[in-house]
Amino acid sequence: MRADAALATWFGAGLLPWAPGTWGSLAALPFAWAIERQAGQAGLAVAAAAVFALGCWAAGRYERRAGRRDPGAIVIDEVAGQWLTLAAVPASGWSYAAGFALFRAADILKPWPARAAERRLPGGLAVMADDAAAAAYAGLALWALGESGVFG
Repeated sequence: MRADAALATWFGAGLLPWAPGTWGSLAALPFAWAIERQAGQAGLAVAAAAVFALGCWAAGRYERRAGRRDPGAIVIDEVAGQWLTLAAVPASGWSYAAGFALFRAADILKPWPARAAERRLPGGLAVMADDAAAAAYAGLALWALGESGVFG
C-alpha cells in the first residue's frame, strides 16, 4: 500500500466494511491514549495538528486517484478530529468513551461550519476541515462535561 493511501485510510481502518468513519475514530483511540500518556493533552493537540496537515496531503492524493470527492475509505480526518476532541480533557476510560460518542455525533450531524467547509474548500483540505469543525464542537462539549465533574 502506498504511504499516502496507508495514511488516508489510517493503515486500512477505512477499508473495513460499514461505517468507515466509526472504524477510523475507533482506530484513533489507542494512538491518542499513548500520545497523551507520553506528551499530555498539549502533545495530543500538537499531534492532531500534525495529522491534520499530513491528512490534507494524503486525502487529496487519495481523492485524485479515486476520482471522486471524499471517498468513505479516507478516515485520517476522523483520526485528527478524534484526537483534537480528546485533547480537551485528561485521559480516562469515561472521557474517551464520551469523546468518541460526541465526536461521532458531531461528525455525522456536521453543524455549521463543518458542512460549509466540506462543500466550499478544495481537495484534502475540505476532507480534513469538516472534521476539525466537528471536533471543535465535540471538544467543547467534552470539556464542559469534564468541568462539571462528570469524569470524576
